Amino acid sequence: MRTWAWILLLLVLAVLAAFAWTWLAADPGFVQLRIRGTTLETSAVIAVAFLLVLWVGLEVLWRLLRWPFRAWSRSVQRRGRERLAGGLTAFAEGEYAAAERDLNKAASHDAFRTPALLVLARAAHERGARERATQALDEVGERGNRAACALRARFLIENGHADEALALLKRKAAAGELSPRGLRLLVDAALAAGDAEAAMDALPALVRSHALTAEAQEALEIRVLAAALAAAPDVARLDALWASASRVERRRPELVAAFARRSAALGGVLAAMDEIESAERRGWDEDLVRVYGELGTSELAARTRKAESWLAVAPESPALQVTLGRLYVQQSMWSKADEVLSRAVAATPSAAAWEALGDCRRGQGDPAAAASCYANALHSLRGEPAEAPPSRIRQIAEEPPRDDADGFEERSEHGVPRLPGA
Repeated sequence: MRTWAWILLLLVLAVLAAFAWTWLAADPGFVQLRIRGTTLETSAVIAVAFLLVLWVGLEVLWRLLRWPFRAWSRSVQRRGRERLAGGLTAFAEGEYAAAERDLNKAASHDAFRTPALLVLARAAHERGARERATQALDEVGERGNRAACALRARFLIENGHADEALALLKRKAAAGELSPRGLRLLVDAALAAGDAEAAMDALPALVRSHALTAEAQEALEIRVLAAALAAAPDVARLDALWASASRVERRRPELVAAFARRSAALGGVLAAMDEIESAERRGWDEDLVRVYGELGTSELAARTRKAESWLAVAPESPALQVTLGRLYVQQSMWSKADEVLSRAVAATPSAAAWEALGDCRRGQGDPAAAASCYANALHSLRGEPAEAPPSRIRQIAEEPPRDDADGFEERSEHGVPRLPGA
């Protein structure tokens, strides 16, 4: 198809040339040029041809004169690209001193100045040369202003100055000078500084930028909402945040836990209980069961009955055993608390189980055993082996489950007791 187009174009040009030649042959025109008594006469066709030849000759001469300078410029650009590539490779390999050296040379070329200085700042920061990193960011021109601001904020967050990073990013956001990376750092800085409201305010702009994948965006939204729920100043704000969450979000265990903890802290224990119990009816979650035992000292009897009813669903749940133990301890039901918590630490010796058992032993007037339990809780947090458990724990761990009303017989998921050994 392209070949036929060229043939057609050539034919059209040939026809036009034939008509032009016929037209000019009848009257080629006349051009007269007089300069200081000298007169030059020629036809218009020759004059036009001469001007074209002169223009081509001048263009060729200009290119010949520029050739050495263009060759030198291409050589400089090539060296700049090589230094930039070498600096990026050295930075990726962790050779930060070599990266700074190559990037500093690459920054002398205007075409590579902005990216070279940005990566140089990162290399200097990784090497611990904070003053050099700040200087490199200060040298970044207007084209890299947004990137330099985001990088400066990132350095502040990594150095533990989230408040300063948040103040810097807020100023830039108010002026509309934040990149998507800056918006993400604004959210991170706000969460690190404990300003959940600022994170909530920055989240819509970050979502509109489409800088994150759907999965990453959902995870960040859950994280921000959980922080906002945990930091709600009053019940009205807490309820407003919970109502603004989508139905899917209100089913997320981490959000239910955040709402329940804050609601209980603000005096709304019944609302906290209702959300956790509804979530457990939808599906068993160990973390929510653990939170159920951390709602304070209100509604202890009702929470205890509900927790005991959950034994029919998950009789071997470590979180449920700890929660029941905490509820028994808060009601001074020492015998039940001691039995369930001893079984908990024997089966799953977590820090929470050891701590709850320590509270039980302290309430029973056995400070030595309580101190041993607290020490084991600390060992568990550190990932160290626990000390030898007291004899009472070993004795209960070796006893078979009791089938009386005070015991916790094993049941199926439908609440039907299982036969021993079945």
